[in-house]
Amino acid sequence: MATPGNDVFFASVAELNARLVKKEFSAEELARAFADRLEQLGPHYNALALSLKEQALRQARTVDKDFKSGLLRGPLQGVPYAVKDLLSYAGLPTTWGARPYAAQVFDFNAKVIDKLNSVGSVIVGKLSMVELAGGGGYRSTAASLFGPGLNPWDRTRWSGGSSSGPAAAVAAGLVPFAIGSETSGSIVTPAAFCGVTALRPTYGLVSRHGAMALSWTLDKLGPFARSAEDCGLILHAIAGKDGQDPGSAGKSFYYTPQYARPLDRLRIGFAAANFADSPDPAARPAFAAALDALKACGVQLVEATLPPFPCGTVLSTILGAEQASIFEPLISSGQVDQLADPSQIAGLKASLEIPAKDYLKAMRIRRLLQSAIQLMWGELDAVIAPARTGIAPRVDQPLSPPPAAPSSAPRNTPKDTVHTGFDSLIPAANLAGLPALVLPCGFADNLPVAIQLVGPPWSENTLLALGKEFQTRTDWHKRKPAGV
Repeated sequence: MATPGNDVFFASVAELNARLVKKEFSAEELARAFADRLEQLGPHYNALALSLKEQALRQARTVDKDFKSGLLRGPLQGVPYAVKDLLSYAGLPTTWGARPYAAQVFDFNAKVIDKLNSVGSVIVGKLSMVELAGGGGYRSTAASLFGPGLNPWDRTRWSGGSSSGPAAAVAAGLVPFAIGSETSGSIVTPAAFCGVTALRPTYGLVSRHGAMALSWTLDKLGPFARSAEDCGLILHAIAGKDGQDPGSAGKSFYYTPQYARPLDRLRIGFAAANFADSPDPAARPAFAAALDALKACGVQLVEATLPPFPCGTVLSTILGAEQASIFEPLISSGQVDQLADPSQIAGLKASLEIPAKDYLKAMRIRRLLQSAIQLMWGELDAVIAPARTGIAPRVDQPLSPPPAAPSSAPRNTPKDTVHTGFDSLIPAANLAGLPALVLPCGFADNLPVAIQLVGPPWSENTLLALGKEFQTRTDWHKRKPAGV
């Protein structure tokens, strides 16, 4: 067998697995290549939380025995990956990106890790994150035990939050794929800023057992990867019911792009203002070209808008109340003062003061929003909007303040402003538990921008089929940062 060359670092999941099956190199050799690269370059982007090189090599040797005996477990077998450091790994630290939990150790793996292990994928490390996944709200890119997430396209820019490590690691070719989490934008935002493909699944589709809780009714786990196809293969492996997660929907997912509806039968909602007026001027040509590429896929584009609800304030209130319950011991003990971001400390303390009546009122409004969005799906099969309207901010600049609300929400929850099209799509879709696929679509000022496709619950196969076709017509997902 030959030693893996540098071409493996930006290869797709399917490509790597096919080369392993052909015995071009062994799983152990591939794991060593990625583990070494993660150890060497991960700190360059503040992306590495914990190397698992020794564990990866042991696991890879077992995978090689399976290959040798002809036991094939699917397209992820032998493919290295890493996870956000809010997922437990038995016997080793799980820090949640925060100093008060730096020595925290669990005696079990997160369900997602066990599922990936069962199909022969090889975990090579844990990746950095914003402390407590942004709970309480933060205004500094340095709100992390590991320092500010640095963007592989420009290290003076942020890699996004709170899944800063997974996005940067995939963008820099440190791992073929990574598992991150989203409560309100924490998959969509870093994927857009780092120019990688990512999938936020329907709420309840992927077990959160062994994952840090920030909001029981909002948290979701999903993949960062090279392509829409990779995301589908990964979701196939990690989805499924789990009695250990009270939020589990009890559903499975099978990636079946061959059975997707013909694209010319799909009605995709969009708002022209979101592509022509809302984005930063430098990003508008890329978004316009993305819309043209989507039209070329054959779909029917339909002018539409979200129902007019105060999505940011509703999400902020629900998140604030739930995080107060989850982190009450941290706050009451005074250990919250060990966090890196003063805004986050203040936000967590303030969340204890949210009245029950405000939480219940927000949950009732949320239900009305869900009903209104459900009616929207009677006319549309999906919607498209910019994932973020501009490029990654500089790491040395304060982030935008969170919206005024009974508690501070993560900074990537948009403000409630005059309602325009789908400009509140991130909080609205998270409140409704909807899946989203993030697709790189170009550059502005030499930094990536992306679109997001959002559909009804359980519509992942439709989104992935559309994303796969989009990526056959564009090559933005194949671009890689200079010098990596």
